[in-house]
Order: sequence, then C-alpha cells, then structure tokens
Amino acid sequence: MASSWIGHWRSSAGVLTICLFVTLLTCTFRCSDCANPSNIILILTDDQDIEMGGMTPMKKTKALIGDSGVTFSNAFTASPLCCPSRSSILSGKYPHNNLVRNNSISGNCSSVSWQKEAEPSAFPVYLSKMRYQTFYGGKYLNQYGSKEAGGVAHVPPGWDQWYALVGNSKYYNYTLSVNGKEEKHADSYEKDYLTDLVLNRSLHFLEERSPRYPFFMMLCPPSPHSPWTAAPQYQKSFIDVKAPRDGSFNKPGKDKHWLLRQPVNPMPNSSIEYLDNAYRSRWQTLLSVDDMVEVLVKKLDSMKELENTYIFYTSDHGYHTGQFSLPIDKRQLYEFDIRIPLLVRGPGIKPKQTLQSPVMNIDLPVTILDIAGVNLSTVNMDGQSFLPQMAPSLRNGTERPFFLVEYNGEGYTSEDPSCPKLGPGLAHCFPDCVCEDAFNNTYACVRTLKDGNLQYCEFADNESFVEVYNLTADPHQLENIVKKVDPALLQTMNQRLIKLQSCVGDSCRNIK
Repeated sequence: MASSWIGHWRSSAGVLTICLFVTLLTCTFRCSDCANPSNIILILTDDQDIEMGGMTPMKKTKALIGDSGVTFSNAFTASPLCCPSRSSILSGKYPHNNLVRNNSISGNCSSVSWQKEAEPSAFPVYLSKMRYQTFYGGKYLNQYGSKEAGGVAHVPPGWDQWYALVGNSKYYNYTLSVNGKEEKHADSYEKDYLTDLVLNRSLHFLEERSPRYPFFMMLCPPSPHSPWTAAPQYQKSFIDVKAPRDGSFNKPGKDKHWLLRQPVNPMPNSSIEYLDNAYRSRWQTLLSVDDMVEVLVKKLDSMKELENTYIFYTSDHGYHTGQFSLPIDKRQLYEFDIRIPLLVRGPGIKPKQTLQSPVMNIDLPVTILDIAGVNLSTVNMDGQSFLPQMAPSLRNGTERPFFLVEYNGEGYTSEDPSCPKLGPGLAHCFPDCVCEDAFNNTYACVRTLKDGNLQYCEFADNESFVEVYNLTADPHQLENIVKKVDPALLQTMNQRLIKLQSCVGDSCRNIK
C-alpha cells in the first residue's frame, strides 16, 4: 500500500515537474521577448525640405527606409526654425510649452533655463531609465557649447555617448563636445568632414555597445544647412540643376503679411543665380547623408540587428528658394517651410506604405517612447504616438483632427544697412532690400486636413493680420481667401487656434 502510494506520488511529481518545466520554459521565452526590445535610430537633417524636391538626392534612403517601411506624406514641424523645432523634438512639446522662441540664448535656445527645466524630462532620459544605450552625434541646439550655455562641459542627461557640435551647422573647422571635453577639428576631409565623422563615431558605438541591452542613436548631420560644403566627390554633382520654377516661385506676395509684400518682384538675376547655386549645393551635401543611411543599414544587417531596429529619417523643418520672391531661408508659415520628410522602417511596419495621417515632430519622441515600452501616461508631452498609424497590428490609436504651427519673429533694434528704408525690427536681409524675418513676423496657425484642407493663421502685429488658404483649391497658397470665406468658418478656426495656443499635454491631443 505504501509503495503504491509512493509510486503514485512519484508519478504525480513527475507530471508536476514537467508542467513546471513547460511553464518556466514558456515564461522564459516570453521574458526573453520582453528583455529584447527594439533598437531605435533617429536621423535628423538640418533644413531639408520636402516640397521643393529636397528628397530627390536621397535614392538610397528612399529605397532602404521608405520602400522598406512607411513614408508619411503629411508630416509637419511645430515651428519652422532650427532651435524651436529641435527643442520640440527633444521635449515633445509645442514651443509655447517648451518656451524656446528662436535661435538665441535670450530666446531660450540651449539656455541655462532650458537645461534646468526641459532637459531632465526630454525623451532620452526615459530611454536611459529603460536601460537603452544612447548615442548622440552632430548638431544639437544652435547655442549649445557657448559660454552662456555652460560650455562644452555640459552634457544633457540621458546620453551615454555624446558627440555634439558646438554652435550651428558646419562641415569643417568646428568644435565638438566629446562627453563633455572639447575636441577641435580642422579641414581634412578624411578626418573632419562632419557628416562622415558622425557616421564613423556611430559605427564605433555599435561595435562597442553591450548586446544585452537595446540602443538608441540620434544622428544629426549638418546637411543641407549652409555653408553647403559638399564632400569632394560630390562637388560636381547636379551641375545643371536649378531651383524649380513652378508654384509660387518668383511670385509677388500680394494679400499676405507685409513681410511677404516687401521683396522685389520679379527677383533680380543676381538673386536667382544665388538661390540656384544654393539649391544645387544643398543637394550635393545630402549625398553624404544618403551614403550614411546605406552604411548604417549594411552595418545593422551584418550585426543581425536590422530586423529589430526602427529607423526614422526626418528634418527639423522645410526651406524655400525663391518662393514669393524670398531668396533662401525658412521661418514662414507656408507649406514649403512647415512640411518635413518623414520615413520609418522597423518591426511590424509593412513595406512600401504611403500614409496620409497628419503627424508632427512633437510626435517623434512619444512614438519612440511607445516603441521602447514606456508607459505614455507617465510622460508629460504634447505629441502623440503615430505607431498605430504605421503598425496597426501593434497598437490602436487615433489621428489628430488639426494641429498648431507657431513662430516668434526675430529682428534687430537698429536699422539693417541693407534696408534702411524699412526701419528697425528686421533680420536676415539680402541685397536688393529683401528681408526674411522681422519682430512682427510672429504668427500662429491651425492646420487641418481631415475636415477640409485648410490653414488659418493670425499674426501678432498692429494689423492683427490674418491669412487663410484652401490647400485643395490652391496648393501653392497664392490667394489669401480671408475676405471670401464664410465668417462662421473663420470663427471656428479662430476658436481652435485659441485652444491650441494654450493647450498642454493631453489637451493638445483632444481638442474638438
């Protein structure tokens, strides 16, 4: 009887042991999945447009990221200027919440205040807490590394490896902060060309990282920002290319804000020759970025990490070359300055998709944190994840019905020598008395694609100037229809704008 009982016990114990083993094995597989989150790479170019053909040179990028994943046809910046836009990407907040107004220290660009209040809650900090290994290379914020911003010793929290450019975009003769220490560079292509240097340092990071934990890399080459210095092998590329002459090129800015009414029209030949050279040079610099993407993808493939890595490709804002007779710059409310390229590949994203869902650069950090497994309810950001749009099998989500674009104009208190007749308050003036910015070039726009393809903008100036465009009927924004549109629609758009200008966090995503 006892032996029978013992035999039964052993048999039951054996079954129990097998069950426990199967359970533990299943759990182990599940845990290994959880312990192996996706890697993420964000490539952020400087001043790359989408409306004026800025992605034309990027054949490898379009094949390796866009064709292998998704291309967003309606991606926008929260502000068409470098520092406010990049600050929005880092913070996930509209400029009225991250308080970065322009590219100056007084405009809160990389200021001590920004470092104390915004950087501790920027998205890399969350990734670091999730045990991501993090790398930054290239341009950070325009005033980074200046004495007023703490010099090169300041390394923002969340970054394990830090190779940040001091100041604005350059290709040669620049200074880097390498993990808080100054590193000066000269003009040797092999040693110093910044786009290639960012790539090479990132490859070294990939080789040295621990395979136990995921990685995040943010690569910020200077291209295609001025001074438009192409790599030697590309300096004769696109030799016959000129800026496109269609749309609003060399058109007068009638019925627009006064800054758009002041350029000489038609433009003098000297201005057209200048902008053509700039357009061609911008494309030339982008060829090195295209090479960067190719080398990175091949490296990830050789490491068996490509299929577990999300790669984002985008720009901080758009650009213009001759639109409404403005020679070259950004800062304006029109599509050519506020639209940005956005291509993404990664796990769960089907190839060769083109999505029309409206997305913004304030959505980038939220989407990255969503991929990393961060609980988004704990994140104080204005953006929303677009992972549901590009990978519906992974997430459920909703599209935003409309969104905000805002800009604070810059100007000088004294008269610009190029434009004495226009008086003080202007900036970025060219010969022929054409200025690209002014103090009262301060505006806020509500843009909607779902309920009519419309843009409504208000200026903070003495005129309280308003511009309204129907982008379906007038894709190049040639006619301001504020005096023709139904007053009820104007009131609706005005109310939306008021709400957006004061929104914070969740209220930025759920305005009706």
